[in-house]
Amino acid sequence: MDISIVIPLFNEDESLPELCAWIERVVNQHQYSYEVILVDDGSNDNSWDIIKQLAEKNNHIKGIKFQRNYGKSAALNEGFKAALGDVVITMDADMQDSPDEIPGLRKMIVEEGYDLVSGWKQKRFDNTFTKNIPSKLFNAAARSSSGIQLNDFNCGLKAYRKKVVKSIEVFGEMHRYIPVLAKWAGFRKIGEKVVEHRARKYGTTKFGWERFINGFLDLTTITFLNKFGKRPMHFFGLYGTLCFLIGFTVSVYLTVNKLMDKEFSLTNKPAFYLGLTVMVIGIQLFLSGFIAELLMRNSPERNVYLIEEKLGV
Repeated sequence: MDISIVIPLFNEDESLPELCAWIERVVNQHQYSYEVILVDDGSNDNSWDIIKQLAEKNNHIKGIKFQRNYGKSAALNEGFKAALGDVVITMDADMQDSPDEIPGLRKMIVEEGYDLVSGWKQKRFDNTFTKNIPSKLFNAAARSSSGIQLNDFNCGLKAYRKKVVKSIEVFGEMHRYIPVLAKWAGFRKIGEKVVEHRARKYGTTKFGWERFINGFLDLTTITFLNKFGKRPMHFFGLYGTLCFLIGFTVSVYLTVNKLMDKEFSLTNKPAFYLGLTVMVIGIQLFLSGFIAELLMRNSPERNVYLIEEKLGV
């Protein structure tokens, strides 16, 4: 199969018929063998009914329905598991991503040898202050911490070599950092393509201001996991040992002064309590390192989602 198109969605019943018809025109024009995997992330409108109707008319359309809303990362993860195409393309269901970009994205994977190609919405129709400026700050921070030179990490329109999506695990809200996850997995040829950003035609955005706060928190998490995910003791143990040694040195110094000068008031010195506090913090960090080594992100249920129904997958 040439391509799998994975589309996560939440309450997008208005846009689905038009989007799927547009995708069908594009892939038929280029004679691709394909599948469209629509992942309903617990919608409470008629999205699933629309998906079933579309699947009845077109056997290339498949569906996955979550029992409740888990988030975009969960939807992408399940879509990646089900994908069969040599090239996997993701796009949003709100019609702001253009299916006309599919051939160009596929060409960069198949002919130019990229492992992952991320769309860059160079010209955007979003609000400058609530979306564009925060997005630029977020992407600058992501570039700096990851070393991946992309202008738009969070663009939903991306293309992947099949091996990439089968090698990564998207959990929490890590869909913003799929290029980073791919780099971790050893896929380093990551490219970018300027794509069209279309004004929203149906519905309203499902993301608010909190996505920027969550994005920076996730960036901190993913940076830490990148460096210390498999060796947390190297982080907690290092700083725990430094804190303990600083506190211990201060305490020894004050104790020696007390032994040499009987009139020296040990407990009236703020440094005495500071030294004890730093020692306790050091011990706690050290023990946290041991616990983290035992856990090390091995929860077996981290990516278990309740799926109510499937169509064709």
